[in-house]
Amino acid sequence: MGQPTSKDVVALRQKTGLGMMDCKRALEAVDGDFEKAIEYLRKKGISKGESRTGRPTGQGLIETYIHPGGRLGVMIEVLCETDFVARSEDFQTLVHDLAMQIAAASPIAVKREDIPEEKIQKEMEIYREQIQKENKPPEIVKRIATGKLEKFYEETCLLEQGFIKDPKVKINDIILGVAGKLKENIIVRRFERYALGD
Repeated sequence: MGQPTSKDVVALRQKTGLGMMDCKRALEAVDGDFEKAIEYLRKKGISKGESRTGRPTGQGLIETYIHPGGRLGVMIEVLCETDFVARSEDFQTLVHDLAMQIAAASPIAVKREDIPEEKIQKEMEIYREQIQKENKPPEIVKRIATGKLEKFYEETCLLEQGFIKDPKVKINDIILGVAGKLKENIIVRRFERYALGD
């Protein structure tokens, strides 16, 4: 495809929100392929976000989302490092998207470490019972049960879920991408999902 034009660079900047030089380098790195450049920048943003994990977070937002009809609501607390970032459009959009994700996908925990051990053991017990009915050897039973548990984490842990707006991308990668762009550590501290009658 050759060298990127300035029009390509501007279009990529509008799509990703990243700097002109970052967009120019990304397009050059992938020979002008627009979709590959977005993927390249996403990976770069994630790695930048990962380098910021562990830094103290004392600011952030509490967001509420009420689904139309008033039968479902979410409250979420997301932390960042500075009030400046907490007030930014990118951070506020992220927090709102996370609240909508929780409303739509019903996670039970932020990350797998937050799920009580007894819940995990109960899930494993159910999987083993299901598989043992098929008379498979113990090592196969264990491997299949472990695979099912991984699937359980992907469905029930917010950070491991596919993003409702782009299911191929994990929520954790969305957060790390925004963290890389804003140059701050971002943490989902907690959430509650309320459904009428639950």
